[in-house]
Amino acid sequence: MASPGHNLLILLLFFMSFPCSKSRLSVDYYNKTCPQFASIIEQIVSDKQIASPTTAAGVLRLFFHDCMVEGCDGSLLITSTSFNKAERDADIDQSIPGDAYDLVTRAKTALELQCPGIVSCADILATAARNLVTMVGGPYYHVRLGRKDGLVSNASLVQGNIAQPTMPLSDIISLFYSKGFSVQEMVALVGAHTIGFSHCKEFSNRLFNFSKTSETDPAYNPKYAEGLRKLCANYTKDPTMSAYNDVMTPGKFDNMYYKNLQRGLGLLSTDQALSVDRRTKPFVDLYAANETAFFEAFAHGMEKVSIYKIKTGKKGEVRHRCDQFNAA
Repeated sequence: MASPGHNLLILLLFFMSFPCSKSRLSVDYYNKTCPQFASIIEQIVSDKQIASPTTAAGVLRLFFHDCMVEGCDGSLLITSTSFNKAERDADIDQSIPGDAYDLVTRAKTALELQCPGIVSCADILATAARNLVTMVGGPYYHVRLGRKDGLVSNASLVQGNIAQPTMPLSDIISLFYSKGFSVQEMVALVGAHTIGFSHCKEFSNRLFNFSKTSETDPAYNPKYAEGLRKLCANYTKDPTMSAYNDVMTPGKFDNMYYKNLQRGLGLLSTDQALSVDRRTKPFVDLYAANETAFFEAFAHGMEKVSIYKIKTGKKGEVRHRCDQFNAA
């Protein structure tokens, strides 16, 4: 009969044989090393969102774009140098508002004063995104902590990892699938467009000279298209011109985005396509009819996104500043 010590050794070896990168994350990761973590983040987030109401959408986009390239490691926060063009300077990331970066910088500064060298920028970003979603009416979900900040940030890595507004829906589905997300999870996550805005250049192809038979995309509600054409008339001269993704309740996280799609009020062509494609329409209809179902699916999707390719141990670092590597 094997001794208790022998059995314990076998059990220990059994558990050691499994990768444990995700198991190192926990919701109470900073309870002992930085007990003020949650309260500091909450205060910074509240102050920033009240001062600049578009912050929630900006941070949510920053978080998602960060995670989709090399995982949730804060690599999008790095600024370019003379010898490295960082992720944030890739074309699709240049429209992320400065308020999003500013919030992370403020939180990092406050946390470094309280508990220097402890909290990663990646954890700050993940927690801030969750808090902001909740603050503007969206669901609360748990954020497991313990991510390390990545050691690489290169603009060349962005292409092909983030959906473009002009991509065919099949390509977007394939992109999400390659990262482990189902069609339903994709439709739920795109519901983040219930807040925020898009620049006119991202949907101008639907408004001007759409085809030989139609000046605008016939999938648009005609009155909506007319309003957008007036709004974006001078977008080539003023590239900052933009429109809310959700024209009805732009500042509230709700299921109105899906209801808009059913009415021809989807701003981007990729959004509108969701409401007619047989693979995605059932989920658009579900979330339009049932906000609780959307919130549950979105919360689940965000928890899944937040641990995508996370780095732990020596695969990353805790940056002193979020915009540069420690070795810089």
